[in-house]
Amino acid sequence: MSTAKEEVRKMLDQIPEDATFEDIQYHIYVQEKIERGMKDIEEGNVLSQEEVERRMSKWLGK
Repeated sequence: MSTAKEEVRKMLDQIPEDATFEDIQYHIYVQEKIERGMKDIEEGNVLSQEEVERRMSKWLGK
């Protein structure tokens, strides 16, 4: 498994040369969220579609 530093280096090689600091931060943010989501899936920390709909119905007043 690659370290975070190695992953950022790979990412920097793939984004355009004229990328801004904001662009780079966004790419790091998105990658971190994807990795966190994949870890949640592996650990079974997910909700069924039915559970999501039930919870959302409370917010949406349905």
